[in-house]
Amino acid sequence: MMTTPIRTKEEIEQMKTYFLSKNRIRDYTLFVTGINTALRIGDLLKLRWMDIYDGSKNTYRRHIDIFEQKTRKHAEIALNESCIKSFKLLRQYSPFIYETEYIFCHKYNHFQHISRNRAYHIIKDAALINHIDGNISCHSLRKTFGYHAWKKGTPSALIMNIYNHSSIEITKRYLSISQDDKDELYHSMNL
Repeated sequence: MMTTPIRTKEEIEQMKTYFLSKNRIRDYTLFVTGINTALRIGDLLKLRWMDIYDGSKNTYRRHIDIFEQKTRKHAEIALNESCIKSFKLLRQYSPFIYETEYIFCHKYNHFQHISRNRAYHIIKDAALINHIDGNISCHSLRKTFGYHAWKKGTPSALIMNIYNHSSIEITKRYLSISQDDKDELYHSMNL
């Protein structure tokens, strides 16, 4: 079964509220960063504080500058307000000592990031507990970004470029655009 995006803003808020209510700030930050950057989970887990924070200036960076693991392509990803707020919150609960520490690290070893399997269970379990429809996994975070960008009217070519897809058809399938989405468009037209 294909991984699906989290389709509603209410479901996104449910997930955020769940993590915060359980005081799982690292997991909250993982979720927020994933849905706001469209990074693959492998790239997300390898982020270190130095990638998003400039200690010499005591400021958060405006962009993540990364070579994507899968494509080996360079990407410059803007950090929005939601990401920055989640990083600040995480620093309050789990301050780093060295900028080389991983952001999504083990509780007792900040120089080792959590595994892909652990990240999968964090997202999957939260989705199940919150009764989020679809096949939700880590890849859903990346798809959620594109799905909501598409719903906001972002040109498909721009979404395609962000994902490094070779055709618009791949992007359409990737976003799991459903019959309900098509119906919503038809009902909203009323020309």
